[in-house]
Amino acid sequence: MNRKELAEIKRRLDREKGCISCIRGCYVSAKGEVISVFRRPLGEIPEGECAAFFSLFKKVLSGVPGKTGIDVVFSSDEMLSGEEHALLMELRDVRADDDTAVNTLYQKIIDQYHSETNYVILLTGDTYDVPHHHSDGQKSDLQENVFQYFICCVCPVKPNKTGLSYSASEMDFRDQGPDQTLGSPELGFMFPAFDDRSSNIYNALYYVRSADQMHEDFADAVFHTELPMSAPEQKQAFVNVLEDALQEDMRFEVVQSVNDRMIEHVEGQKQEKQAEAPVISASQMKSILSDCGLPLEKLESFGERFDEQFGRGTVLSAANIVNTRQMEVRTPNVVIHVNPEFSDLVETRIIDGKKYILIRAEEEVELNGVSVQIGGEED
Repeated sequence: MNRKELAEIKRRLDREKGCISCIRGCYVSAKGEVISVFRRPLGEIPEGECAAFFSLFKKVLSGVPGKTGIDVVFSSDEMLSGEEHALLMELRDVRADDDTAVNTLYQKIIDQYHSETNYVILLTGDTYDVPHHHSDGQKSDLQENVFQYFICCVCPVKPNKTGLSYSASEMDFRDQGPDQTLGSPELGFMFPAFDDRSSNIYNALYYVRSADQMHEDFADAVFHTELPMSAPEQKQAFVNVLEDALQEDMRFEVVQSVNDRMIEHVEGQKQEKQAEAPVISASQMKSILSDCGLPLEKLESFGERFDEQFGRGTVLSAANIVNTRQMEVRTPNVVIHVNPEFSDLVETRIIDGKKYILIRAEEEVELNGVSVQIGGEED
């Protein structure tokens, strides 16, 4: 799913725009005990509460593609005989509003998901008559297809801080104890995926709040299919491929130049206003390495190692392997963060046989918020 498709479904999560009949939930203790289950018809939910519920479901569609918004792919065998995919299909067909199917999903999640706090499993489903678009982007009166889907999210329940709050009955401020508040989702998913503005039952969108916490047990219980490499794992694997291929050419200046070119590549894709999130392929990386002056044998070595690690033809989410907001220089004792636009201010030098990282200071310098002067007059 690309950004435009995600945004299109997010707009559906509204009392007036969607075709949503109810919101269902299961309140679970940290010990895995069901405290309560509920089914609330949408028309009976006050406007403010309805908006709050929808904001939680929208979080599931707000992950960074390839990082916290993960494309789950089902194999043909899993679709034909997998009980997990069959349950997802049943929930889609009834818009998550069948007691037996919903309770089965609840139990699968409870059996595998472990939380330090109480939590709530939320479900809602929708039927979307996808409008036809002309080639100029304008809507027509023709209906293209029907997209039926459901969204599930798991939200922690945490107490607010205790304090004095106004009591209407006492007409005074009293310590009324902590309230239990529903937090932002830790994870969730939408099934099926909305690809090319139509239903794709081979895929699901999986959301995790933190890229380094994939909740594999939850994913196995719900999808029972292999998840792609997590963003931190993908970043480390990419670094390993680069190091193995370049070896003695992994000099500071070379890696600095490669990083600058990767950022230029990503920004170029953004300026083209593509609906897809920026990506980097092996061939694009080989072109970047070539622009940085690396010899042909290094380019071929990189391509071979990339294919071995990720698979031939794989493209990586740029957000997982390059930070466009800052460049980080790290030693065991010092960490330096630099705006990539000014990476040329950082250089290395050997002085009296010792290695130094130099930062050119042409403007005002502060130390712990205090303006300071550097050195004296030049010799």
